[in-house]
Amino acid sequence: MTTDTASDAGSTTPNVPRHVEGRDQLDDVLATNDVVLVDFYADWCGPCQMLEPIVETLAAETEATVAKVDVDANQQLATAYDVRGVPTLVLFVDGEQVEEIVGLAPEAELRTLLEFYTE
Repeated sequence: MTTDTASDAGSTTPNVPRHVEGRDQLDDVLATNDVVLVDFYADWCGPCQMLEPIVETLAAETEATVAKVDVDANQQLATAYDVRGVPTLVLFVDGEQVEEIVGLAPEAELRTLLEFYTE
């Protein structure tokens, strides 16, 4: 008998990427988490699809919160963060943008970056 399934319906744990649907939701994620990696992606983007399992692993194995923003569904949000290509990863610490990576990045590089800010 598992008891976790009922709690999963109402909240998202930090070890699972959070799908963000708008500015208010992203602002809430940034306000309630110390280190947040935001993955701006598109479903049609090949490099984004290659990055997805890396992002999921980082969410599960690091202290950072991972948020995902579909740029096609959230064009205004992507524009607000000057996202011109996908994938774009933006790292926030205490609500402030500290890093931006455009394109496919290796897991080891991203893990090192996250560990630097979470330790």
